[in-house]
Amino acid sequence: MLLLALDTSTDAATACLARDGEVLAESMTRGRSTAAQRLLDDVHHLARAARISLDELDAVVAGTGPGTFTGLRIGLASARALGFGLGIPVHGVGTLDALLAGDGVEVFCKGAGIETCAVAPDRLAELLPEGAVVAGDGAIRYREQLAGAAIPPDGSPLHVPWARHHAALSALWGPPDPLYVRAPDADRSIAAGAAS
Repeated sequence: MLLLALDTSTDAATACLARDGEVLAESMTRGRSTAAQRLLDDVHHLARAARISLDELDAVVAGTGPGTFTGLRIGLASARALGFGLGIPVHGVGTLDALLAGDGVEVFCKGAGIETCAVAPDRLAELLPEGAVVAGDGAIRYREQLAGAAIPPDGSPLHVPWARHHAALSALWGPPDPLYVRAPDADRSIAAGAAS
């Protein structure tokens, strides 16, 4: 099965072409608010590098988050558009599941004994077992609050939700619907302003 997998939920947009579990080509583009915008260009380059035509794809798998509203919408809309245009199925898989599949690390905020959630870094630190490995954007951003955890260096690939893991998690594929976990920042700002 030839798959295109995508994830645009974080500042690192990833894409991967994989055939029967073997990675043919993979990309990662960094840039807050810009990486997801380059996604289709990345896909074009991957197809050229792997010497395949997108018409050969059997399915598209997209990261469903949690993540930024705009990033998720760009990735999921791109996946759905490609699936529709090529007449192939589109599946979704959680970004946190892909991070966990990467190297078995505990990830903000899902892991052994922690359901997918959004919690304050201090609360997460209380939930983690001593020495747990924590990866992702939140681990980097809140390194001090998560002092009891093992956090890879900032440039480590463990912090990237590589699309190859989305492709490999077929048992978790579901609809390509976004998983926001918490209300959008705009809604929370409006609610805070109304409460004042």
